[in-house]
Amino acid sequence: MAEPREIERIVRIRLRSLRNTLGLSLDELAARTHLSPSTISRVETGKRALSLDVLLPLAAGLHVNLDALLDVVGDDDVVIRPTPNNRGERTTWLLSRPMDSTIALKMRLEPTDTPPDRRVHPGHDWFFVIHGRVRLHLGDREITVETGEAAEFSTMTPHSFAALDAPAELVMIFDRDGQRAHTHHEPDHHEPEDHRQRG
Repeated sequence: MAEPREIERIVRIRLRSLRNTLGLSLDELAARTHLSPSTISRVETGKRALSLDVLLPLAAGLHVNLDALLDVVGDDDVVIRPTPNNRGERTTWLLSRPMDSTIALKMRLEPTDTPPDRRVHPGHDWFFVIHGRVRLHLGDREITVETGEAAEFSTMTPHSFAALDAPAELVMIFDRDGQRAHTHHEPDHHEPEDHRQRG
């Protein structure tokens, strides 16, 4: 856990950096926060103690959540080490942290004679084809997405996708509904029918 002095140093750097990123002078931020320019300057330079009576108006004036301003946890290990998860003709690697609201996933698709069932779920899907070709079934349409191309579509339209002719690799971005639809592709046959997840 970070020491209090280190937390203060990080918060002061963030305050100054946010102000500069927003292009605000000390006077302009003072007008937003009802603090004096000299008070803000002393806070940024470490000549005034950090306290809620200055942090709350500064966070509001800089359009940042106070919790985010004070958060110093989670920056130690920025590298994600994905491991493969194989489900039939799909292998996936989770590229984001499990608790993130937006999911990034690498997927390898093997060709199949039987296209997967078309599904619907709330939100949008986005994928980029790294290698190979992907056949996207979207409603009544069949769309070929080539290497180097991306597709984005409403997931309330019945959809499925599969490798075309040879294995294909893609990167996908979606929310939790998309994760349930695409990473839990096959039902757990040990569960009753009514409790299986549906995409």
